[in-house]
Amino acid sequence: MFHQFVVWLADTVGQWGYPGIVMLMTLESSFFPFPSEVVIPPAAYLAASGKMSLGMVIFCGTLGSLLGAGFNYWVALKFGRPFFERYGRYLLVSSQSLAKADRFFERHGHISTFVGRLLPGIRQYISLPAGLARMGIIPFCVATVLGAGIWVLVLAGLGFWFGRNEQLVLQNLRGVTALLVAGCGAMVFFYWRKCRGGSGAGAGTR
Repeated sequence: MFHQFVVWLADTVGQWGYPGIVMLMTLESSFFPFPSEVVIPPAAYLAASGKMSLGMVIFCGTLGSLLGAGFNYWVALKFGRPFFERYGRYLLVSSQSLAKADRFFERHGHISTFVGRLLPGIRQYISLPAGLARMGIIPFCVATVLGAGIWVLVLAGLGFWFGRNEQLVLQNLRGVTALLVAGCGAMVFFYWRKCRGGSGAGAGTR
């Protein structure tokens, strides 16, 4: 059944073109549980075949990610934590996923909105604690676009070069994901060191 669903997604990208990419990536970035790996690589392969524009694929994928993340942010901002504690299961948001995103956001501050877009298991849910914490809409959008843009760019590159071979896309994606996770860890570490150094310097001047 899931295989048929993936085939439908790929067909939708081919038939609906750029609006289909925006729609599917909006769903992927909100509460709907399917991977962006089945949306962007097929579209990028169509770009490699001359049937679509790679730049437009990346733009539409990033736009859809922003729209989906914005929806999550708005719901969290509007209704707050009691809403998710009571109705989260109906939106496919488990208490474990929300708690994981909460901890990540609390530990790493607003940079987590950017970093979280690059991490499996966090990507779809990082907008919720951002909304609950009432993060500014402009920093939220900037961080989301940067993080989602990098992820879409990675998927588009893999689809453009290896789109004919799904197994090759997935194999390379695992390696790239590991590099992204390592890079995000280093980024968070240096950000933490910088903030800690700034706090220490501030304390020393008192």
